[in-house]
Amino acid sequence: MRTILVVEDEPQIAGLVRDYLEHAGFAVLSASDGNGALALVRARRPDVIVLDLGLPGIDGLDVLRSIRRDSAVPILILTARSDETDRVTGLELGADDYVVKPFSPKELVARVRAVLRRVDARPLANERLVAGSLELDLARRRVLADGHPVDLTPTEFELLATLAREPGRVWTRSQLLDAVRGFSLETYERAIDGHIRNLRRKLEPNGPGTRFVRTVHGVGYALEDGEA
Repeated sequence: MRTILVVEDEPQIAGLVRDYLEHAGFAVLSASDGNGALALVRARRPDVIVLDLGLPGIDGLDVLRSIRRDSAVPILILTARSDETDRVTGLELGADDYVVKPFSPKELVARVRAVLRRVDARPLANERLVAGSLELDLARRRVLADGHPVDLTPTEFELLATLAREPGRVWTRSQLLDAVRGFSLETYERAIDGHIRNLRRKLEPNGPGTRFVRTVHGVGYALEDGEA
């Protein structure tokens, strides 16, 4: 049974989310503040985290930032409809998806299942992608850039794999969203920009971060098909 950590300080919302997730067959852990969430992440290693950004004490963005220092666990953030800046910042910090308050519990369950499907996708055991000095082991979900391992979130990995399957092809933001999310409810095409920035930072931690992924102004992005 997969375990979902729900981090929400409003008891009514937390209880509603727990009920729907448990009914969908998940085990549910709960935390009402940032410190409690971080302790559960370390002790219980949940499969997915549903994280409210408006937490008391340590806010949700700081919790997200802390988790991403040493974990690629899928994270869905809960945000208020007016908090577009927090929404974009959360995606740039490594969140895999977001749900806007007020939200449908059924939508939340669908998004949890969608991110787990991306994690559980099992390519052929020997399937690898190579583009210049970039190598992806799809079965083990491992990435090497210039021979060095790169730790990516599930969404970052799927985005890079999509680009690497057709090096040189120019993808629009909409096409990339469709490829990595598998469905489209309410989301931002510009969220792709945040994921691309994260990819560049991780693939080239000491450089300008543009050698692997090329921006095609006014269109979208492409993966270089050879070394620069």
